[in-house]
Amino acid sequence: MIKNHRRGKHKIFIGMSPGVGKTYRMLEEGHRLRSEGIDVVIGLLETHNRAETKAKAIGLELIPRQQISCESVTLTEMDTEAILKRQPQLALVDELAHTNVPNAEREKRYQDVEVLLEAGIDVYSTVNIQHIESLNDTVAKITGVIVRERIPDRILEAADEVIVVDVTPETLQERLRDGKIYAPEKIDQSLNNFFQRRHLIALRELALREIADNIEDDLEAHDRSGSTTNLICNIHERVLVCVSTYPNSLQLLRRGARIAAYMHAQLYVLFADDTDRFLSKAESLHIETCERLCKEFEGTFIRVRDSQALKAIVETAKEYRITQIVMGESQKSRWQVFFKGSLTQRILRSLKNVDIHIISTTKIGDDII
Repeated sequence: MIKNHRRGKHKIFIGMSPGVGKTYRMLEEGHRLRSEGIDVVIGLLETHNRAETKAKAIGLELIPRQQISCESVTLTEMDTEAILKRQPQLALVDELAHTNVPNAEREKRYQDVEVLLEAGIDVYSTVNIQHIESLNDTVAKITGVIVRERIPDRILEAADEVIVVDVTPETLQERLRDGKIYAPEKIDQSLNNFFQRRHLIALRELALREIADNIEDDLEAHDRSGSTTNLICNIHERVLVCVSTYPNSLQLLRRGARIAAYMHAQLYVLFADDTDRFLSKAESLHIETCERLCKEFEGTFIRVRDSQALKAIVETAKEYRITQIVMGESQKSRWQVFFKGSLTQRILRSLKNVDIHIISTTKIGDDII
């Protein structure tokens, strides 16, 4: 077979859990493209005996599965070689995170998909958010379930398009009760475990945030590649607290953490270590305390060696795509501010689309939490 010079495009349909309608949506897209003259085949379909999904597949060519012998048992998997031989324009492949049976040529289904893409075949696939490798621990904390089948983050990052198939937790639970997701004997157990409303709410937010992160990264990459604007669209709020050797830094950090919590934002804490002076033992201990407190709030502590506070703040804000900066009030006299300008004013001139919160000493003194 002659290898196509064009790499296929990969479109992933992702959802918060089984039953949201990823496969159905993928099949809908397949029918639409087939009606437009695109050569579409189903490479692998898992209906899980769902009547609506089975009905939606009617009319699309299905590539038969390959038979694989394993310890005197015959199992089936997607026939990647048959798809390559058939050379469709588009292959629909369900359950991207699936682990292939022993004796299969490749261990994971996503590896089969990569072979199809390299051959110039476009692929539409489906996956749930809990199967993303970097989210595995988070999902385990949310649901108490350790997901064994996972795909590397790079698969999602490299996809040409990612579509979130979203329904409300209430709709999903209703589908489950109506027997549209699992067999009747599994319904009660599922509702009391993975499909608890609080689990679904958290997983839904996780799915939406993951895609938002990908969109934001794409926008940033587009900006670096030379688009017509130099503004990066920040979808998520990111809070930067600027601490110093002054004692009120701990209270400032607490206030910044509270602001971050209100905004559901990532917290960053910056200390600009002046290269022109050495810290005393007390000052070093104070900064270490700030770092420990930052970690307690699950923030990121950033320490840079720079004698120019303005430069350190501006560069850090740009690097971490900060949207909110929290600072204490200036220690300069009114005359110093009049002649040299305040640090806040200079930051505002240097950064676009960043809000600055100035917290007064008396105010933060009353706000210890």
